[in-house]
Amino acid sequence: MMAPQEIVEALHALELELLAPATRQNPERLQAILADHFREFGSSGRVYSKSEILAELAQELPASITLSHFEVMLLSPDVALVTYESQRHQPGLSPGLSPVRARRSSLWMLESAGWQIVFHQGTAIPGTAISG
Repeated sequence: MMAPQEIVEALHALELELLAPATRQNPERLQAILADHFREFGSSGRVYSKSEILAELAQELPASITLSHFEVMLLSPDVALVTYESQRHQPGLSPGLSPVRARRSSLWMLESAGWQIVFHQGTAIPGTAISG
C-alpha cells in the first residue's frame, strides 16, 4: 500500500532528524522518537536495545550522514516500513576515503504522541567500512 504524501514527508523528516548529530546527542529527543521496545540490528551485526543505542549514540563522534533512495510502504494505517541508503561522512578521515554506505530499513508505528520507530536495521554495502 502506497503511503499518502503527508506520511512520507513526516517519516522522511524523522529519519533525517535521527541522522542529525544534534538529535543523536539529545537523549530526551531520542527517548520521544524511539519506542520503549525499540530494537536495532546494526550494520556491524550488533543488536541494540533502546537503552543500548542511547548509550552508544552518547559516545558517537559527530558525522555527516545523508540519505537517498527513500521509500515508504504503509503496512497498515498506523504502521510504515521505511527504506533508504545512508552515506556516513566522518570528519577528519583521510581525503579520498569514500563514505560508509549502508542500506537501511525502519519500522515506524503511529502512537498517540506521533510516529515512533520500533525497529531499525542497517546492512553494510560491500566495499565500504562497517560502522554501527
